[in-house]
Amino acid sequence: MTMTFINLPVRDLTTAAEFYRELGFTSDQADLSGDTTVFTISDSTRLVLHLRSGFESYTGVAATDTETSREVVVGLSAQSREQVDELVDRAAVAGGQSLGPGMANGPMYMRGFRDLDGHQWSFLHLSS
Repeated sequence: MTMTFINLPVRDLTTAAEFYRELGFTSDQADLSGDTTVFTISDSTRLVLHLRSGFESYTGVAATDTETSREVVVGLSAQSREQVDELVDRAAVAGGQSLGPGMANGPMYMRGFRDLDGHQWSFLHLSS
């Protein structure tokens, strides 16, 4: 099985970790010691949050300024249209920014949000 690791820089590890817990991601670590914490999104996907300084040390370059640019949009599947809406609504309640109502394009339904650090995410459902 191929694993996916999504590495993101954050300003405040504790606040960012709480945000992702609100979305239902589970922490793989008992505490937030150090400058990194890991969350399980699914059996094959992990979210790795790094303090910005640790991320920049890890990558060797400055982190993208999410106020002025996007380096990536992280898209995750959901079980239903209702779950797409529920997850984006939970992100907004937890302090994220909803990017508007859902979009339907044929069998795909998608909604997006920005997290506390401005990283853009989308949840999507593909009906059969």
